[in-house]
Amino acid sequence: MFIKGVEIKVVKADITEANTEAIVNSANTHFLMGGGVAKAIKRKGGEIIEREAQKHAPAKKGEAIITKAGALKAKYVIHAVTMGLDFKTNEEVIR
Repeated sequence: MFIKGVEIKVVKADITEANTEAIVNSANTHFLMGGGVAKAIKRKGGEIIEREAQKHAPAKKGEAIITKAGALKAKYVIHAVTMGLDFKTNEEVIR
């Protein structure tokens, strides 16, 4: 699928093994990577990803930031802020 000239692919696989330009991770407002997919990304890519992201904290729901991907095969991680520290979100934020 192409959106404004950019190819977008949706793949079901281990995101930490993606050999791509960027991967996207759902993040909280403080970019704490302690659970779920974020934890797996940090574990495999290194704590440098979380430290770089936290330089932008706190962020607002709906914002996104980009960091380098550390030791991952991907070049970048896009951290899309979808929840606060209470881990609650809604459809409006996700859109």
